[in-house]
Amino acid sequence: MADVVVQAERVSKRYRIGEDFQSYDTLRDALERVVLRRRKAGRRRDIWALRDVSLEVERGQVLGIVGANGSGKTTLLKLVSRITQPTEGVVRTRERAGAILEIGTGFHPELTGTENIYLNAAVLGMSRRDARKRFDEIVEFAGFAQFLDTPLKRYSTGMRLRLAFSIAAHVEPEILAVDEVLAVGDAEFQRRCLGKMSELQQAGRTVLFVSHDHGAITRLCTNAIWLDGGRVRAEGDAASVVERYLGSISEAAGSVELGETPGVPAFVRSVSLLNREGETTAAVQRGEPLEFHLLLDAARRVTGLDVALYVVNAQGIQVLEEAWLDEQQPVLGAGRTRLGLEVPGVLAPGSYVAGVWVGDHAEAFQHQEALPFDILARPEDPVAEWRNRIAQPGVVWSATPLGA
Repeated sequence: MADVVVQAERVSKRYRIGEDFQSYDTLRDALERVVLRRRKAGRRRDIWALRDVSLEVERGQVLGIVGANGSGKTTLLKLVSRITQPTEGVVRTRERAGAILEIGTGFHPELTGTENIYLNAAVLGMSRRDARKRFDEIVEFAGFAQFLDTPLKRYSTGMRLRLAFSIAAHVEPEILAVDEVLAVGDAEFQRRCLGKMSELQQAGRTVLFVSHDHGAITRLCTNAIWLDGGRVRAEGDAASVVERYLGSISEAAGSVELGETPGVPAFVRSVSLLNREGETTAAVQRGEPLEFHLLLDAARRVTGLDVALYVVNAQGIQVLEEAWLDEQQPVLGAGRTRLGLEVPGVLAPGSYVAGVWVGDHAEAFQHQEALPFDILARPEDPVAEWRNRIAQPGVVWSATPLGA
């Protein structure tokens, strides 16, 4: 019989927009709310972050959760971690769960890094004695021992996330819920995060992992679910779920508007793919260069700005990532900038999705899949679907007889 440690039965979560919630009211507040209720009723609306979601997670399983922004991924982790309660249905967990969700949860901005390690470890259920034993490991993993005596309010978002992941991973709860930890930090820190989650899984811990890095999902996770509009669209083997999700992205016209990303100093507003004639296109032939145009909006000058374009294939494998680094280019201030990137035509025929990442040295401002496109085989290309290849550059064979 399967050892199920997380079980959700027909779970739904509703958020009510436009209604005030207060823990306490004066008599005047209560009377005013009654008088204005009818007037406000027309402005209220319900948002269902999750609808009728059922799932089971077995002990030692690493479950990947994929889906577009706003599909309910973080809400599901909050329910499993008991940070919030479902509107309908029930969530059962047989073990203690720890979560890495919003930045700063369980921290105090006025306390130092050292003090917050003990505070957050206590919130996650670790005794002070155990926290003292694991202190050096936590600090070494986070990678900024020189800032331990600095108040947390002076930490960047990325530093706070690194500290939060390090504490949660070394507390080693039986169930760990991780939301987009790979969106922040350098490649070395991301590698260590994946390695630590793999260690936890091998030790019999259960991990629920939300990420836009679909290659990491397919490498690390045993199973996955795809959330779409708060509902489960697919579940099963991680690679097949990721392939279905990426394949579901609607047919592109060669350009996509991403809209605004509020509260950040810079973001990509649109992404376009152009052909050799400079026209937007959703498909190019194998061997033709890919020309991407990104429209970047900046509210102010951002020191160390990093804008990256990455490409994943239908299997969720990241086949390309190129970064525009502010230090290597003329200084950009506030306003709108068009960035262009030309990629040589080396990718094999198939379906792909281009995504964008915007941030600085410490934190991510934007990270999302943006533009689906296809690379088409040439008419003269041999039929070779059996070949498992990512790149297909224009190569030339030669054969020189050398005799007997």
